[in-house]
Amino acid sequence: MFTHKDHSALSTSNKAEEMSHLAIFLVYLLWLTRARVSSNIGVNYGQLGNNLPSPHRSIELLTTMKAGCVKLYDANPEILRLLSTTKLKVSIMIPNNEISGIAANQSKADEWVRNNVLPYYPKTLIRYILVGNEVLSYNSEQGHQMWHDLVPAMRGIERSLMDQNIIDIKIGSALAMDVLQSTFPPSSGTFRSDVRDSVMAPMLEFLDRTKSFFFIDAYPYFPWSQNPYNISLDFALFRGNSGVRDPVTGLIYTNLLDQMLDSLIFAMSKLGYPNINLVISETGWPNFGDREELGANTFNAATYNRNLIHRMTTKPPIGTPARPGMAIPTFIFSLFDENQKPGPGTERHWGLLRPDGTPIYDIDLAGKQPMTDLAALPAPNHNSPHKKNVACGAARQK
Repeated sequence: MFTHKDHSALSTSNKAEEMSHLAIFLVYLLWLTRARVSSNIGVNYGQLGNNLPSPHRSIELLTTMKAGCVKLYDANPEILRLLSTTKLKVSIMIPNNEISGIAANQSKADEWVRNNVLPYYPKTLIRYILVGNEVLSYNSEQGHQMWHDLVPAMRGIERSLMDQNIIDIKIGSALAMDVLQSTFPPSSGTFRSDVRDSVMAPMLEFLDRTKSFFFIDAYPYFPWSQNPYNISLDFALFRGNSGVRDPVTGLIYTNLLDQMLDSLIFAMSKLGYPNINLVISETGWPNFGDREELGANTFNAATYNRNLIHRMTTKPPIGTPARPGMAIPTFIFSLFDENQKPGPGTERHWGLLRPDGTPIYDIDLAGKQPMTDLAALPAPNHNSPHKKNVACGAARQK
């Protein structure tokens, strides 16, 4: 039997329990808000070619292909105006050579936003501003200055957006996998010692505070092509039949991309940031290359991108072994083969489309068409390593 005092205590207890449940629910809603990122597949729209379709035609092609997002390597005024007539979400970029000026002078940041965002937003669905492209891969005196200026420039752009009451554009920087010192097994993931404390720690603090994303360029092609004897091609193409176990965590990996992404997640966790969401800002597979470039063919490119799309558009989201169920927005590289890109042959052959706008292989960016309905592919060639090729120079790290 309860006295009046007992009823009061019970009421207080019930209210406390209700408040506790409410707090948990609010935290859950906050997590959902942070986790609710589009699983739409985006495409990188580069323009390093002298034979590419016009921007108007290129955007028509993106729309016809049912791309969900497009990533630019600048803030091209013509393209941004054209995108205002579409529902494509847009990522724009501050070129590397403008980073230091923006970092040093808030008025430069304000000017950049005034010139490259305000004329188009919100009609053009700008969602991301990337400060630089693979900045930490430049190991030179000028590159080191950019390292130093990268996070201050991100903060400057943030202040400019806040002054304009723009709160739904996220700021980040697209980095390559060479930002990591160790990637295998994934649990060993650590950032390079030359950038870990000086650049990565403040960048992660910024991304966490602003609820932004870590933008990573992740290409399984490169680690596989450099080590084809020890990494299965099927493992790189999402066709692995057996898993690889991380000896520390016990997590099982069935594909190379998951290993790469989780090594980044573990590296962030070691600096105290286990919950920053990822965006794959570039990934793909070359459809052609030089004679010594192993596995660069249409069959592998189509297989990789088809399986990637299937994985990234599956609902509920698959995530990675370290983060199951987490959607990962993904941008395929690239829209076109670009004939003016420097470097080995593969650099000019990452496209989904030829310069005349025709598809190199059949693909469904929406991920709704059964893969068995997609057009058949030519037989692969040059997939097996030969001893005479093993000593070739190291491929570019991504």
